Amino acid sequence: MWNFINDVLTTIDDFVWGVPLMVLILAGGLLLTARLGFLQIRKLPLALKWMVKNEDEGHGEISSFSALCTALSATIGTGNIVGVATAVGTGGPGALFWMVVTAFFGMATKYAEGLLAVKYRVVAPDGHSLGGPFYYIEQGMGKKWTWLAKLFAFFGVCVGLFGIGTFSQVNGISSAVHNFFDPADAHTVKLLPFLGDYSWAVVIASLVLAFCVAAVLIGGVKRIASVSQIIVPFMAVIYIVFVLSLVICNITAVPAAFKTIVVAAFTPKAITGGAVGSMLVAMQKGVARGIFSNEAGLGSAPIAAAAAKTKEPVRQGLVSMTGTFIDTIVICTLTGLSIVLTGAWQVDGLEGVAVTTYAFQQGLPFPAEVSSFILMLCLVFFAFTTILGWDYYSERCLEYLTKGNQKAIKIFRWLYIFAVFIGPYMTVSAVWTIADIFNGLMALPNMIALFALNGVVVAETKKFFERHKNGEIQ
Repeated sequence: MWNFINDVLTTIDDFVWGVPLMVLILAGGLLLTARLGFLQIRKLPLALKWMVKNEDEGHGEISSFSALCTALSATIGTGNIVGVATAVGTGGPGALFWMVVTAFFGMATKYAEGLLAVKYRVVAPDGHSLGGPFYYIEQGMGKKWTWLAKLFAFFGVCVGLFGIGTFSQVNGISSAVHNFFDPADAHTVKLLPFLGDYSWAVVIASLVLAFCVAAVLIGGVKRIASVSQIIVPFMAVIYIVFVLSLVICNITAVPAAFKTIVVAAFTPKAITGGAVGSMLVAMQKGVARGIFSNEAGLGSAPIAAAAAKTKEPVRQGLVSMTGTFIDTIVICTLTGLSIVLTGAWQVDGLEGVAVTTYAFQQGLPFPAEVSSFILMLCLVFFAFTTILGWDYYSERCLEYLTKGNQKAIKIFRWLYIFAVFIGPYMTVSAVWTIADIFNGLMALPNMIALFALNGVVVAETKKFFERHKNGEIQ
């Protein structure tokens, strides 16, 4: 039965994430990069400066840094640890190259998303800001495109409930906890006849996680933001320090690893012997996992950007852009490099978090238990904040669909918590395939909007930097 379901899901996934969608996402990033004059390179230092410097005057619910942390809480998650391992394992080391390429052009995409989110946001009757693709489609493209805005919002709810937000994150957490505390399944329990035996570590982890998620979600966006801006920077720095340590400890193998990655991106058979797949497979897995990780083109991050206290759409666009740089070009690259350096991607029988765990155990100068614990801790906190961030995104999408029906949002919130609870009992392959499918479907309406509104993005950018040059903006 599970094999049949996996086969069906894989067929749908291959169709959704076929060549047309990959071309659409990359073409969108290329177009914006060209029209904005490689803004992601020229203005990155300024973006990084403004990332931590909030505006004195601005309208919104949370600071720009809090909005970025909320967005990063949804992007820095299992995609950085499990997703990279899955991409390299199925697409070969070349998948990492295509992840970075996608992220580079994705920075321009994320900039445009953040800018449009603030430009077209609205204020609800109770004073909270609402914005995202559904509003820049409806207001920027016109009322006749409302159906497309609703389609995006529907897919956004599904991505949160069935994809990035719940199953894949919780599955990554439970796998890491299981591998550390009870890898041999010494302590198991049969929950239901058709579920089989599960380790107590998995069961306890799902209960604790569901409780913690519920405790935070009840507080709304401000509580999500306050938790995220503490956990995200702290855990990101810890993770980067340890992965950098792994790279430094294996510094002599780094040039060969980079060569492997580049060669495998274009001629995978030279590296894999054809066992992993073709160049198209490497591109598909790299682009899909890159989008899964940094969400550029997906349209999720602008939902958080719209809540930022700012009066300058361009400024928030720049801040949003740094999220893709931090998430993929820094963190995912370091993870992928550690997997290639240690040969973890070539070890038979490993999948998901086990691949990255093997890389940490082999590459760090610590006992295996210490390395496993460090990775487990990072994964748990990253995935936890992603769960919180995606609930916020999904609730905003549902709020748009139901015209602010709070009863529907409360019901959804409890369904979301239930999905967190059952996440550990989904199979790894099915979890990631479902997430990929909804990612692709969500990206389509958003990318159509970005193509339609790219002229608005260019015009706003030009006016802003003319004012900045004249000293009107500090």
